[in-house]
Amino acid sequence: MNAPTLLGHVGSVAGSTVSVRQFEGVASGIAIIGGRSYRVGQVGSFVRIPQGYHDLYAIISEVGASATPVTLVDALDRGERWLTVQLIGEIVEASFERGISQYPNVNDEVHLVTEEDLAKIYGAEFSGQVIVGRLANAESIPVRLDLDKLVTRHSAVLGSTGSGKSTTVSSLLRSISAPDGAGFPSARVLLLDIHGEYASALADNAEIFRITPGVGEKQLVIPYWALRPAEILNFLCGKLDDRATTAILDKIFAAKSAIAQADNLPGVDLSSMTVDSPIPYSLRSLWLELIEPEVKTWLDQAKTQPAIIQPGDAITLRQPAYQPHTTTNSAPYQNNIGVLGIRKQLDRMRSRMLDRQFEFLLKPGEWEPDLTGHVTNDLPSLLESWIGHEKAITVLDLSGIPSAVLLDLIGAILSIIYEALFWGRERDEGGRKRPQLVVMEEAHRYLGRESDNPAREMVQRIAKEGRKFGIGAMIVSQRPSEIDDTILSQCGTFVALRLTNSTDRSKVQAALPDNLSGIADSLSVLRTGEAIITGEAARLPVRCRVTLPPKDRRPNSEDPLVADSWKRLRGPENYDELVAVWRAQDPKWKPPEVGENEGENEGGN
Repeated sequence: MNAPTLLGHVGSVAGSTVSVRQFEGVASGIAIIGGRSYRVGQVGSFVRIPQGYHDLYAIISEVGASATPVTLVDALDRGERWLTVQLIGEIVEASFERGISQYPNVNDEVHLVTEEDLAKIYGAEFSGQVIVGRLANAESIPVRLDLDKLVTRHSAVLGSTGSGKSTTVSSLLRSISAPDGAGFPSARVLLLDIHGEYASALADNAEIFRITPGVGEKQLVIPYWALRPAEILNFLCGKLDDRATTAILDKIFAAKSAIAQADNLPGVDLSSMTVDSPIPYSLRSLWLELIEPEVKTWLDQAKTQPAIIQPGDAITLRQPAYQPHTTTNSAPYQNNIGVLGIRKQLDRMRSRMLDRQFEFLLKPGEWEPDLTGHVTNDLPSLLESWIGHEKAITVLDLSGIPSAVLLDLIGAILSIIYEALFWGRERDEGGRKRPQLVVMEEAHRYLGRESDNPAREMVQRIAKEGRKFGIGAMIVSQRPSEIDDTILSQCGTFVALRLTNSTDRSKVQAALPDNLSGIADSLSVLRTGEAIITGEAARLPVRCRVTLPPKDRRPNSEDPLVADSWKRLRGPENYDELVAVWRAQDPKWKPPEVGENEGENEGGN
């Protein structure tokens, strides 16, 4: 008598691909085994092939006529009762292992996999795992990922808009940082939040940094002197010729050298220091030093007496006033000493430095150097505020940052984190003894194959070298086809949610470490919040229902309820406040209380 789990018998074996002739007594649909219902012959489900003392396991990749072996297509044995399965591992005694030690033989039995079998495969629990959800076809079995491999071998969370990417990332980070003993209290995660979605989801175990901080949030500042000078000059001045660039970089290097020497900064060796070393210098003093020769005039031909009317002011960025030079050969004479011909670029630099929307970068609070280059707070306090606090997660909300500087800033943030953890890899605060996971939302915006920017350069470096120094990357994107191949190929684990675009699906399918096209083809029909997880952190490729966070801890990225909203009666609307919010560049802006204004007026009087 046949066992109730019997599906069929092995018809042919070609490497890891096995063709299975379905047992005639098996009806399609649902089988009831041990009081539980199982779907028979579903693409993506497991089968078991007994081999004496141990069992082989495989995943169904094709079902029906297309699975008929080529040699039987024109024979009498052709038909629709065939399965194609891919061998993936075996259970020897009680433990599951990837890979196989032997192949099945023709006519070996092939069985449906029950929940008891699945529990043997996925149920093995050991330290260093994090639960991300439940098996889609067996909700009682948790899906666990190996945290070591998830972080060090990098990962990608991919899915179309509305597939549940933000919720998946939020759920995963909440599982990692859970304070109830199930998580990892000393985890260190930095999340680059492009759209400001995660503050509400992660606030209970994260420090939130924003340009316009709300209650319980911190001010986001990124000191300009931590960026490479060439990048900040490109942002401030636009295009400069090589001569001008070299001259300006020489001035910056001289200013950095003076501060390093005056303050005797620990670890700085003047003989090996470069212009890119993260040492403070004053942009305002630099601007005044550069504008002076461009506008200067002289009262004498020997150029010993300046024709100055009013000196410039670096603090207010007031340009020095000189008597205008004449076109004839008479005083005042035009200056030709140290002139770089960059008057237009310096005007743009001044305009950018006075623009309030760039204050978080050019006037970074306690990290802003004075005119001599000294700072109240240095890089150690910045790093400690970002990755040295008591909470497991840091959310850098970049939603208020102008697009003109966004890519440079992402590159600067990643550079600060990477360089610090790279050079400090042997220290307790470094990357090897306390690894760092960097989560990059909307990665396609700055990791495109065509774009050439500091952010892409730094992510490539992290992807190629970060593993050795304890820095892991998680790439989150809705357009994997637009991401640089080098970066995507370095991701060892893929969490692929629903992908409707065929180009995106093929990109993921090509990058998957397991040749399971049948499973990859189901990417377009996954339910919201359902993912195919494959790669080094997963014991096996698995279709998973991601655990939803509580309703009050979900990202602020849910679709608006159009029908409900349009059905309700309209309430009072205030477009004055709408424009005020727009002008404030802060969606949480509120008008000041009347009492607050009165208090300020009383204090002023």
